[in-house]
Amino acid sequence: MAGIVVQHLTVARVAEGLGVSWDCANTSVLEEGRRVLINDEHRFEGVTTIGVDEHVWRHTRRGDKFVTVIIDLTPLREGRGPARLLDMVEGRSKKAFKEWLSQQDPAWRDRIEVVAMDGFTGFKTAAKEELPDAVEVMDPFHVVQLAGDALDHCRQRVQQDTTGHRGRSGDPLYGVRKTLHTGMDLLTDKQRTRLEGVFAQDAHVGVEATWGIYQKIVAAYRDPDPKAGRAQLAHSSRSSAAAFPPPSLRSSPWGAPSSGAPQTSWPTSSAPTPPTAPQKPSMADWNTCAAQPWASET
Repeated sequence: MAGIVVQHLTVARVAEGLGVSWDCANTSVLEEGRRVLINDEHRFEGVTTIGVDEHVWRHTRRGDKFVTVIIDLTPLREGRGPARLLDMVEGRSKKAFKEWLSQQDPAWRDRIEVVAMDGFTGFKTAAKEELPDAVEVMDPFHVVQLAGDALDHCRQRVQQDTTGHRGRSGDPLYGVRKTLHTGMDLLTDKQRTRLEGVFAQDAHVGVEATWGIYQKIVAAYRDPDPKAGRAQLAHSSRSSAAAFPPPSLRSSPWGAPSSGAPQTSWPTSSAPTPPTAPQKPSMADWNTCAAQPWASET
């Protein structure tokens, strides 16, 4: 079991190393897993923060390929150890997570303070119904992923607006599509030069602004001080709200005026024009923001 969990070996490799059949090794792993994890009556004690996400078993030939994974994030939140697996249930839906929650002891559900998840509304609805006093939050991985998706959508729209076609080899924006997702402190001199060349074009100001917000979000999560990181994220949220017009004044990704619920991405089809037209920040200015964002805030 340690070979599979810790060393990430396949069942076939474990079976070969032990000199037994695949079925024998697989059965042993499942039985030990049930003994150590599922049958441990103390595994739910002290849990106040949980995470939920889906996982896909792409090698599964029959049945549902998806499972819902529930993680205990309490040790990670309290700074006393890594997260640990609580359970896995078949399926990926509101029903799967809701049924699992409803099967837990009511006193245990009352102790849950935070539920971390991705942007799937089914998980959020299930948590709201079964854990009404808990706070639902999006985990850092999916926050950064959402910001990265917004950056890609902005780049693609500006690419279409300025060239009339999708990205091709030789197009400036297409050439930096991966570099835009690289952290400021990891950029090489060549990559910096390429970004500076792309951002020097006024038509790309929307991409530059969205890239700057993305870099600030990444820097906030990298901050070793959680309190400072939260302050950075709050500042980034206020900055993006001030930099871009409200949803009712934006163009939707399909070109029609936006109405109804606010969109989940920041970029617009046309770059915002600030009233005083401030000077565009240089790469050095963005680097300062990414390395030490809002250092003067308390």
